[in-house]
Amino acid sequence: MTLEHPSSGLIVGLREFAAAHGGAKGVIEYVGRRGARIVLVGNDGEWGDQFAESTEIAREACVRAGITVENEWERELIELMRPTNDLWRSMSKRTLAR
Repeated sequence: MTLEHPSSGLIVGLREFAAAHGGAKGVIEYVGRRGARIVLVGNDGEWGDQFAESTEIAREACVRAGITVENEWERELIELMRPTNDLWRSMSKRTLAR
């Protein structure tokens, strides 16, 4: 069994996000066959995401990039996020479409 490592592009992307937003925290979400989504929340309230091949690779990438990984969506982390109006609109469309 070979141990997979995060790509340098993933690590660079995480570092760049953190540097642009005064630091960042992340939450890793399993997304099935696609792998894992790393949702990043900057210290300025902006957010973004990156994808990795697995949750293990996502965690390793965060460690190498200096991103603190939260185990779940804590209230303080959610309150830090500043969603845009476009995000609110897209979220309401998803809810209405169900």
